[in-house]
Amino acid sequence: MSRQHHRPMQPGDRFLEEVAGGVDPIELREAADRAAALLVRGARDSDDPAVTERLLHLADTEGIETIAEVWAGAPADSLAGSLWRLYLLRSWVYADPYELARQFDAGRRGAPVARVVAGVAEPPGPEELKALVDQVLRGIAGSEFADVLLRAAAFARVVATGRAALEHEPTEVRHTLALAEQLEAAGHAELAGRLG
Repeated sequence: MSRQHHRPMQPGDRFLEEVAGGVDPIELREAADRAAALLVRGARDSDDPAVTERLLHLADTEGIETIAEVWAGAPADSLAGSLWRLYLLRSWVYADPYELARQFDAGRRGAPVARVVAGVAEPPGPEELKALVDQVLRGIAGSEFADVLLRAAAFARVVATGRAALEHEPTEVRHTLALAEQLEAAGHAELAGRLG
């Protein structure tokens, strides 16, 4: 029995136009890295106090979706990935500050060192959590970025401990703990000059 051989299908002009119009993932990654470097490294060099406020409210004014498109796929050990995780933490707190305050309160006894590093006012109410997360993010422009990352990591660790104490879904606890570990690792990388 003879087999008929077919010539491989060639993509038509329309296919090539669609591919050519797409976003190059390498270029997108480079743009995300450049934007993150400008925000973190450039903001610290600025003498304009308005830069800090613009940075803090970037997620509010531009929309979290815009940031997600640029930074969401960045590795945790990069500036872009770290910024994504910080803005994610802020949006998480603002989305449900009462529940986060309850979880933080439940976790502070189980993670006393992290509670102190996070720096939340006692007792940790919803407004105190919003103030903390904003203060931490203001540090991107005004202080050492490693401190920002380590404080955010400590906050996430206390919340993960609280979620475990309140018997939340184990996957929620693991995801929150993973966020804390990623931020902490990024903070140590920044201290060592390896966060790029």
